Amino acid sequence: MPAQLIDGKAVAQSVRERVGAAVAARLAAGHRPPALATVLVGEDPASQVYVRSKRKSCEDLGIRSVPVHFEPSVTQEQLLAEVDRLNADDSVDGILVQMPLPGHIDATAVIERIRPDKDVDGFHPYNLGRLAQRLPVLRPCTPYGVIELLKSVNEPFKRRTAVVVGASNHVGRPMMLELMLAGATATCCHRFTADVAAEVARADIVVVAVGKPEMVKGSWIKPGATVIDIGINRMPDGKLRGDVEFEAARERAAFITPVPGGVGPMTVAMLMQNTLEAAALRAK
Repeated sequence: MPAQLIDGKAVAQSVRERVGAAVAARLAAGHRPPALATVLVGEDPASQVYVRSKRKSCEDLGIRSVPVHFEPSVTQEQLLAEVDRLNADDSVDGILVQMPLPGHIDATAVIERIRPDKDVDGFHPYNLGRLAQRLPVLRPCTPYGVIELLKSVNEPFKRRTAVVVGASNHVGRPMMLELMLAGATATCCHRFTADVAAEVARADIVVVAVGKPEMVKGSWIKPGATVIDIGINRMPDGKLRGDVEFEAARERAAFITPVPGGVGPMTVAMLMQNTLEAAALRAK
């Protein structure tokens, strides 16, 4: 039988409801709402869509949105000064600087300038280091969301082999750490991996994030595996494709995420979760 679809929209909605209820409880207890600053540089259409989605989610859940917008010509010094200002603002719990940034801005310097306790993207070396040490605080949103998706289909993790295809700092590497934290035996494939197909073929859990449409072939998938496709690629005909050959993979897998409607909704939901957690941690 074809694989069961993992409904990212439904799982994300359950996370949002949980966050909304927790925010309401904070307000009822006389606390201020959590606050998230979203910093957008330039007019990139995709970035504008993502930031609007994040600000709308804040509004829906009772989280205060603090919008910041710079022209593409902003200097690195000006952007870092704004991060410093937000770091010092006790009414702001989370800071998100939307990527990518213009070429003249050092994105690593910007990420490292955000206070770790306000780093709701989970990209700061401190937060990634805590995840590596099995002491997570604020976790990278997309990998964190993938774990929620896997839990929604009762993934046991322990004694399961997981393969992550893609080794980016923001998705692939922390994804491997999240899977290890959950109890799986995890491997990360990258451009120097000798035989990606062989690695995928032995995996009970396959997570793909490379940005190459249908790179992972359906024939590679182990029968009964769970497949999480993080990739989203717009094709010349305007349609969206993932990094996995979906139809062929669905014939072999037990569970699979669609593109769109799989991992995408989870990233914003987990950002809201992180903002709530940041507010709670700072209140302590």
